Amino acid sequence: MVYTLTLNPSIDYVVRLDQFITGNTNRTSSEEYYIGGKGINVSCILRELGMSSTALGFTAGFVGDAIEKGLQDMGIHADFVRLPEGVSRINVKIMGESETEINGQGPGISAAEFDRLLTRTDAINAGDTVVLAGSVPKTVPDDAYERILRRIEWRDVRTVVDATGNLLLRCLAFRPFLIKPNRQELSELFGRQIASEKDIESCAKELRKKGARNVIVSLGGDGAILFAEDGNVYHSGVVKGTVQSTVGSGDSMVAGFIAGFERTRDYAFSLKLGAACGNATAFSSGLAKIEKINDILGKIQVEVEGRRG
Repeated sequence: MVYTLTLNPSIDYVVRLDQFITGNTNRTSSEEYYIGGKGINVSCILRELGMSSTALGFTAGFVGDAIEKGLQDMGIHADFVRLPEGVSRINVKIMGESETEINGQGPGISAAEFDRLLTRTDAINAGDTVVLAGSVPKTVPDDAYERILRRIEWRDVRTVVDATGNLLLRCLAFRPFLIKPNRQELSELFGRQIASEKDIESCAKELRKKGARNVIVSLGGDGAILFAEDGNVYHSGVVKGTVQSTVGSGDSMVAGFIAGFERTRDYAFSLKLGAACGNATAFSSGLAKIEKINDILGKIQVEVEGRRG
Protein backbone atom coordinates (compact mmCIF):
# COMPACT_ATOMS: atom_id res chain seq x y z
CA MET A 1 0.00 0.00 0.00
CA VAL A 2 1.06 3.58 -0.71
CA TYR A 3 0.24 6.24 1.89
CA THR A 4 0.38 9.89 0.89
CA LEU A 5 0.49 12.69 3.44
CA THR A 6 -0.88 16.16 2.76
CA LEU A 7 -0.88 18.19 5.96
CA ASN A 8 -2.71 21.14 4.39
CA PRO A 9 -4.96 19.95 1.51
CA SER A 10 -7.01 22.40 -0.52
CA ILE A 11 -9.48 23.06 -3.24
CA ASP A 12 -7.58 24.69 -6.10
CA TYR A 13 -9.68 27.25 -7.95
CA VAL A 14 -8.11 27.71 -11.38
CA VAL A 15 -9.18 30.75 -13.38
CA ARG A 16 -8.11 31.37 -16.95
CA LEU A 17 -8.26 34.81 -18.54
CA ASP A 18 -6.78 36.52 -21.54
CA GLN A 19 -5.26 39.33 -19.50
CA PHE A 20 -4.87 39.92 -15.77
CA ILE A 21 -4.76 43.56 -14.66
CA THR A 22 -4.26 44.32 -10.97
CA GLY A 23 -6.67 46.89 -9.54
CA ASN A 24 -9.29 46.14 -12.23
CA THR A 25 -12.26 43.83 -12.46
CA ASN A 26 -11.05 40.81 -14.44
CA ARG A 27 -13.42 38.34 -16.07
CA THR A 28 -12.48 34.74 -16.64
CA SER A 29 -12.61 32.85 -19.91
CA SER A 30 -12.95 29.55 -18.02
CA GLU A 31 -12.83 28.16 -14.48
CA GLU A 32 -11.83 24.80 -13.02
CA TYR A 33 -11.86 23.25 -9.55
CA TYR A 34 -9.44 20.57 -8.36
CA ILE A 35 -8.68 18.87 -5.09
CA GLY A 36 -5.18 20.08 -4.31
CA GLY A 37 -2.16 19.22 -2.23
CA LYS A 38 1.05 17.51 -3.26
CA GLY A 39 0.31 14.20 -1.57
CA ILE A 40 -3.23 14.15 -2.93
CA ASN A 41 -1.85 14.80 -6.42
CA VAL A 42 0.35 11.73 -6.02
CA SER A 43 -2.69 9.67 -5.00
CA CYS A 44 -4.65 10.91 -8.05
CA ILE A 45 -1.93 9.93 -10.51
CA LEU A 46 -1.45 6.55 -8.80
CA ARG A 47 -5.16 5.96 -9.33
CA GLU A 48 -4.76 6.71 -13.05
CA LEU A 49 -1.95 4.14 -13.11
CA GLY A 50 -4.14 1.52 -11.46
CA MET A 51 -2.58 1.68 -8.00
CA SER A 52 -4.48 2.16 -4.76
CA SER A 53 -3.34 4.50 -2.02
CA THR A 54 -4.53 5.99 1.24
CA ALA A 55 -4.49 9.78 1.64
CA LEU A 56 -3.59 11.08 5.11
CA GLY A 57 -3.77 14.61 6.45
CA PHE A 58 -6.21 17.07 8.00
CA THR A 59 -9.54 18.48 6.80
CA ALA A 60 -11.90 21.08 8.24
CA GLY A 61 -15.14 22.89 7.44
CA PHE A 62 -17.13 22.92 4.22
CA VAL A 63 -13.99 22.85 2.07
CA GLY A 64 -12.85 19.76 3.95
CA ASP A 65 -16.22 18.16 3.18
CA ALA A 66 -15.67 18.85 -0.52
CA ILE A 67 -12.15 17.39 -0.41
CA GLU A 68 -13.29 14.18 1.25
CA LYS A 69 -16.29 13.74 -1.06
CA GLY A 70 -14.19 14.49 -4.12
CA LEU A 71 -11.63 11.84 -3.24
CA GLN A 72 -14.40 9.35 -2.49
CA ASP A 73 -15.97 10.03 -5.88
CA MET A 74 -12.58 9.37 -7.51
CA GLY A 75 -12.21 6.07 -5.70
CA ILE A 76 -9.32 7.22 -3.52
CA HIS A 77 -9.37 6.03 0.08
CA ALA A 78 -8.78 8.78 2.65
CA ASP A 79 -8.13 8.62 6.37
CA PHE A 80 -8.03 12.29 7.33
CA VAL A 81 -8.03 13.69 10.84
CA ARG A 82 -11.15 15.86 10.98
CA LEU A 83 -10.51 19.18 12.74
CA PRO A 84 -13.30 20.64 14.93
CA GLU A 85 -12.64 24.25 13.92
CA GLY A 86 -11.49 26.23 10.90
CA VAL A 87 -11.80 25.61 7.16
CA SER A 88 -9.48 23.78 4.79
CA ARG A 89 -7.87 26.21 2.41
CA ILE A 90 -8.84 27.40 -1.06
CA ASN A 91 -5.94 28.21 -3.37
CA VAL A 92 -6.43 30.50 -6.37
CA LYS A 93 -4.41 29.80 -9.50
CA ILE A 94 -4.58 32.64 -12.03
CA MET A 95 -3.65 31.57 -15.55
CA GLY A 96 -3.19 34.69 -17.65
CA GLU A 97 -0.13 35.83 -19.56
CA SER A 98 1.78 34.17 -16.70
CA GLU A 99 0.90 31.92 -13.76
CA THR A 100 0.03 33.58 -10.44
CA GLU A 101 -0.86 31.66 -7.29
CA ILE A 102 -2.59 32.83 -4.11
CA ASN A 103 -2.44 30.09 -1.48
CA GLY A 104 -4.56 30.10 1.68
CA GLN A 105 -3.22 29.37 5.17
CA GLY A 106 -5.58 26.60 6.19
CA PRO A 107 -6.92 25.68 9.65
CA GLY A 108 -4.98 25.59 12.89
CA ILE A 109 -3.73 22.17 14.04
CA SER A 110 -3.25 21.52 17.76
CA ALA A 111 -0.64 19.24 19.31
CA ALA A 112 -3.37 16.76 20.27
CA GLU A 113 -4.69 16.69 16.69
CA PHE A 114 -1.20 16.10 15.32
CA ASP A 115 -0.83 13.21 17.75
CA ARG A 116 -4.04 11.78 16.28
CA LEU A 117 -2.38 11.85 12.87
CA LEU A 118 0.66 10.03 14.26
CA THR A 119 -1.59 7.20 15.43
CA ARG A 120 -2.90 6.87 11.85
CA THR A 121 0.64 5.90 10.79
CA ASP A 122 0.49 2.81 13.01
CA ALA A 123 -1.45 1.09 10.21
CA ILE A 124 1.62 1.33 7.94
CA ASN A 125 3.35 -2.02 7.50
CA ALA A 126 6.63 -3.39 6.14
CA GLY A 127 6.80 -3.08 2.37
CA ASP A 128 4.48 -0.06 2.23
CA THR A 129 5.49 3.27 0.70
CA VAL A 130 4.92 6.58 2.48
CA VAL A 131 5.02 9.91 0.63
CA LEU A 132 5.58 13.06 2.69
CA ALA A 133 4.89 15.96 0.35
CA GLY A 134 4.76 19.71 0.62
CA SER A 135 5.39 22.30 3.29
CA VAL A 136 4.44 22.12 6.96
CA PRO A 137 1.67 24.51 8.15
CA LYS A 138 2.65 27.15 10.69
CA THR A 139 0.64 25.50 13.47
CA VAL A 140 2.38 22.13 13.03
CA PRO A 141 5.80 21.51 14.66
CA ASP A 142 8.81 22.10 12.41
CA ASP A 143 9.93 18.54 13.06
CA ALA A 144 6.59 17.04 11.93
CA TYR A 145 8.13 14.96 9.16
CA GLU A 146 10.95 13.80 11.41
CA ARG A 147 8.45 12.65 14.03
CA ILE A 148 6.54 10.64 11.42
CA LEU A 149 9.72 9.12 9.99
CA ARG A 150 10.99 8.25 13.46
CA ARG A 151 7.72 6.50 14.26
CA ILE A 152 7.89 4.26 11.17
CA GLU A 153 11.63 3.91 10.62
CA TRP A 154 11.92 0.34 11.97
CA ARG A 155 9.13 -1.09 9.81
CA ASP A 156 11.05 -1.57 6.52
CA VAL A 157 8.96 1.13 4.82
CA ARG A 158 9.99 2.98 1.66
CA THR A 159 9.72 6.71 2.29
CA VAL A 160 9.54 9.51 -0.27
CA VAL A 161 10.15 13.10 0.85
CA ASP A 162 9.14 15.84 -1.59
CA ALA A 163 9.99 18.96 0.40
CA THR A 164 12.41 21.86 0.30
CA GLY A 165 15.08 23.58 2.38
CA ASN A 166 15.78 22.53 5.95
CA LEU A 167 12.58 20.50 6.04
CA LEU A 168 14.12 18.18 3.46
CA LEU A 169 17.64 18.22 4.91
CA ARG A 170 16.43 17.17 8.35
CA CYS A 171 14.74 14.12 6.82
CA LEU A 172 17.89 12.77 5.17
CA ALA A 173 19.11 11.14 8.38
CA PHE A 174 16.18 8.70 8.01
CA ARG A 175 17.50 7.52 4.61
CA PRO A 176 14.46 8.27 2.45
CA PHE A 177 14.04 6.03 -0.57
CA LEU A 178 13.50 9.02 -2.87
CA ILE A 179 13.80 12.80 -2.91
CA LYS A 180 13.06 15.04 -5.90
CA PRO A 181 14.55 18.56 -5.80
CA ASN A 182 14.54 20.73 -8.90
CA ARG A 183 17.47 22.87 -10.02
CA GLN A 184 16.24 25.98 -8.17
CA GLU A 185 15.72 24.02 -4.98
CA LEU A 186 19.25 22.63 -5.25
CA SER A 187 20.55 26.20 -5.50
CA GLU A 188 18.65 27.13 -2.35
CA LEU A 189 19.83 24.03 -0.48
CA PHE A 190 23.51 24.60 -1.26
CA GLY A 191 23.52 28.40 -1.29
CA ARG A 192 25.01 28.74 -4.78
CA GLN A 193 23.93 28.86 -8.39
CA ILE A 194 23.49 25.39 -9.88
CA ALA A 195 23.88 25.55 -13.64
CA SER A 196 25.95 22.74 -15.15
CA GLU A 197 25.35 19.01 -15.00
CA LYS A 198 28.60 18.73 -13.06
CA ASP A 199 27.13 21.04 -10.40
CA ILE A 200 23.96 18.97 -10.30
CA GLU A 201 25.91 15.73 -9.94
CA SER A 202 28.01 17.18 -7.12
CA CYS A 203 24.90 18.27 -5.19
CA ALA A 204 23.09 14.98 -5.76
CA LYS A 205 26.08 12.98 -4.53
CA GLU A 206 26.22 15.13 -1.40
CA LEU A 207 22.51 14.51 -0.75
CA ARG A 208 23.09 10.78 -1.14
CA LYS A 209 25.98 10.94 1.30
CA LYS A 210 23.64 12.61 3.79
CA GLY A 211 21.20 9.72 3.48
CA ALA A 212 18.99 9.97 0.38
CA ARG A 213 18.97 6.61 -1.41
CA ASN A 214 17.73 7.91 -4.77
CA VAL A 215 17.75 11.51 -6.00
CA ILE A 216 15.77 12.76 -8.98
CA VAL A 217 16.70 16.26 -10.09
CA SER A 218 13.90 17.75 -12.16
CA LEU A 219 15.16 20.07 -14.92
CA GLY A 220 11.85 21.25 -16.40
CA GLY A 221 12.15 21.46 -20.16
CA ASP A 222 15.52 19.69 -20.02
CA GLY A 223 14.13 16.48 -18.55
CA ALA A 224 15.33 14.89 -15.32
CA ILE A 225 18.35 13.06 -13.93
CA LEU A 226 18.15 10.15 -11.50
CA PHE A 227 21.14 9.41 -9.28
CA ALA A 228 20.16 5.91 -8.23
CA GLU A 229 20.99 3.61 -5.38
CA ASP A 230 22.39 1.08 -7.85
CA GLY A 231 25.24 3.48 -8.65
CA ASN A 232 24.02 4.43 -12.13
CA VAL A 233 22.93 7.81 -13.46
CA TYR A 234 19.79 7.89 -15.60
CA HIS A 235 18.78 10.77 -17.89
CA SER A 236 15.21 11.19 -19.12
CA GLY A 237 14.28 13.38 -22.04
CA VAL A 238 11.06 15.27 -22.67
CA VAL A 239 8.54 15.33 -25.49
CA LYS A 240 7.28 18.39 -27.31
CA GLY A 241 3.88 19.74 -26.43
CA THR A 242 1.93 22.80 -25.35
CA VAL A 243 2.36 23.44 -21.64
CA GLN A 244 -1.00 24.31 -20.09
CA SER A 245 0.14 24.40 -16.46
CA THR A 246 3.11 23.19 -14.46
CA VAL A 247 1.00 22.73 -11.30
CA GLY A 248 1.24 19.09 -10.20
CA SER A 249 3.90 18.06 -12.69
CA GLY A 250 6.48 17.28 -10.03
CA ASP A 251 3.94 15.34 -7.97
CA SER A 252 3.00 13.39 -11.09
CA MET A 253 6.65 12.48 -11.65
CA VAL A 254 6.89 11.18 -8.08
CA ALA A 255 3.76 9.07 -8.55
CA GLY A 256 4.99 7.64 -11.83
CA PHE A 257 8.35 6.72 -10.35
CA ILE A 258 6.70 5.01 -7.37
CA ALA A 259 4.34 3.04 -9.62
CA GLY A 260 7.16 2.06 -11.98
CA PHE A 261 9.36 0.85 -9.15
CA GLU A 262 6.53 -1.03 -7.42
CA ARG A 263 5.89 -2.94 -10.63
CA THR A 264 9.37 -3.58 -12.00
CA ARG A 265 12.14 -2.58 -9.52
CA ASP A 266 13.77 -1.16 -12.66
CA TYR A 267 15.21 2.34 -12.26
CA ALA A 268 15.23 3.20 -15.97
CA PHE A 269 11.57 2.30 -16.43
CA SER A 270 10.60 4.01 -13.17
CA LEU A 271 12.19 7.27 -14.32
CA LYS A 272 10.61 6.87 -17.75
CA LEU A 273 7.12 6.45 -16.28
CA GLY A 274 7.76 9.34 -13.88
CA ALA A 275 8.83 11.60 -16.73
CA ALA A 276 5.82 10.57 -18.81
CA CYS A 277 3.44 11.42 -15.95
CA GLY A 278 5.13 14.77 -15.33
CA ASN A 279 5.01 15.72 -19.02
CA ALA A 280 1.41 14.54 -19.38
CA THR A 281 0.27 16.73 -16.50
CA ALA A 282 2.11 19.75 -17.91
CA PHE A 283 0.21 19.26 -21.18
CA SER A 284 -3.18 18.92 -19.41
CA SER A 285 -5.59 21.42 -17.86
CA GLY A 286 -5.51 19.40 -14.63
CA LEU A 287 -3.67 16.26 -13.58
CA ALA A 288 -2.88 13.82 -16.39
CA LYS A 289 -5.20 11.04 -17.50
CA ILE A 290 -3.95 7.56 -18.32
CA GLU A 291 -4.50 7.94 -22.07
CA LYS A 292 -2.11 10.90 -22.28
CA ILE A 293 0.39 9.22 -19.97
CA ASN A 294 0.50 6.11 -22.15
CA ASP A 295 0.85 8.19 -25.31
CA ILE A 296 3.83 10.10 -23.93
CA LEU A 297 5.39 7.01 -22.34
CA GLY A 298 6.13 5.58 -25.77
CA LYS A 299 7.99 8.76 -26.76
CA ILE A 300 10.18 9.27 -23.69
CA GLN A 301 13.80 8.16 -23.94
CA VAL A 302 15.99 7.29 -20.96
CA GLU A 303 19.77 7.09 -21.24
CA VAL A 304 21.75 5.00 -18.78
CA GLU A 305 25.42 6.00 -18.77
CA GLY A 306 25.25 6.71 -22.50
CA ARG A 307 23.17 3.63 -23.38
CA ARG A 308 19.54 4.01 -24.37
CA GLY A 309 17.05 2.16 -22.17
